[in-house]
Amino acid sequence: MMRYVTKSDLKIVARNSGILMIGIGIMCLVPLIMDIIYLEFDLVSYILPALISIGLGYIFMNIYDNPNKKIRLKHGMMISSFAWFWAGIIGGLVFTLATNIPLIDGIFESVSALTGTGITIFVNVEILPHGILFFRALEQWIGGLGVIVIVLRFVTSSGSLSSKLYQSEARDERLKPSIKNTINATLKIYLIYTAFGIIMYVLAGMPLFDAICNTFCIISTGGMAVKNANIGYYQNDLIYLISIIIMILGATSFLVHYKIIKTKGKSLIEDLQFQIIICVIAVVSLMLYFLSDIVPMELLFTVTSVMTTTGASVASVDAMAGWPSFVIICLMGLMLVGGSNGSTVGAIKLLRTITFFKGVYRNVMEIMSPTNRIVPVKLKGSKIPEAEIAQAGNFIALYLMFILFTWALFCLFGYDPFKSLFAAMSLQGNNGLELGIISHTLNPVLKIVSMIDMWTGRLEIYPILILLRAGFEIFKK
Repeated sequence: MMRYVTKSDLKIVARNSGILMIGIGIMCLVPLIMDIIYLEFDLVSYILPALISIGLGYIFMNIYDNPNKKIRLKHGMMISSFAWFWAGIIGGLVFTLATNIPLIDGIFESVSALTGTGITIFVNVEILPHGILFFRALEQWIGGLGVIVIVLRFVTSSGSLSSKLYQSEARDERLKPSIKNTINATLKIYLIYTAFGIIMYVLAGMPLFDAICNTFCIISTGGMAVKNANIGYYQNDLIYLISIIIMILGATSFLVHYKIIKTKGKSLIEDLQFQIIICVIAVVSLMLYFLSDIVPMELLFTVTSVMTTTGASVASVDAMAGWPSFVIICLMGLMLVGGSNGSTVGAIKLLRTITFFKGVYRNVMEIMSPTNRIVPVKLKGSKIPEAEIAQAGNFIALYLMFILFTWALFCLFGYDPFKSLFAAMSLQGNNGLELGIISHTLNPVLKIVSMIDMWTGRLEIYPILILLRAGFEIFKK
């Protein structure tokens, strides 16, 4: 019987995972800056997890004595899946040590932050130490661009490794010919927009610490905040508008951002995905405004938050739970689709959705056409390969199966079916909005399933399936 995973494969995965584990450990040390500035001096909560990750990473790095062995996409996917899993655990340990919450809750919070889901397990975030609030925001900021992308930029320079890991993290757009230069350009754009958000928030009257954390959370389309009422705490329409702009920037392809200066803004205006995002936000907001009595700014903010899978909010959970069912169903529809490919968003994504429906339309036209006629599928004049159409359909089917399983499980544990469906779609799409059923009181089984949803949602399912298949092959004998 053919073996798809050999000892050599495992050594490649272990060695390169070690590099990423060291990077994850370093990530845990960054919040010490805030910890010291605010005289909290909770050094152990950050240093101990960092030392564990760096120490084990060093051991893993030295397992294999042939670092030049060719790395394949399957290796990249296994490494990427493990790195995100490990980052969630180490981050969870930081939360547990610093706040004394159960480890499962700490890992949930960490996974939620890293994947850009943004659902918090804390009842009161305003009593948390500044170091922890910053750590949550940092995890979202890093997770938005990609744990792998950030670590590749600062820790490794291997071209083959960079290329395979970049692909494995649900990224395929290149801003420049080499992956290293693409990562550098992407990070530069990300930093520019982060600085823009911080400055705009401060000018609008937001305290500097809040501005830093909120920008980290929103540019990454993560959605956590430093206040219990999220962005709604500030009761400031200007802050709401700035947040809307940052959310849309985060949901737009980095490739489009990269071309903005060169094309004098045409790349943004002419980008099909950006056009759809703006049109959908405008049309759905107007439609729901006339069909409900929800405050217009709350409606616009929420529609933008859902479309961009940010999960930031100005309306409270209780207020949203009381909105008309039709409004919630419309939000769930947007929650499925999400924003642009090559951005920080979750969900199915626009390009994949467009490809799927064009494939459906092609099938209809071929049935209606004369015998043996082949109808090409095109997007903006370019033919879409058959493989991409099939992959879009396969992914959407898998995605919906995950939602169905989670929805059924929530219902099994006695939760309201309508709210459970909203929660399942929010978790799988890394959205973060929910209607009041996800909290620290959630059954541990549902917490674990929710974490798997967030994990698979962020990495777009296949890397996790590859890792699980590899694990099955290892332990079946």
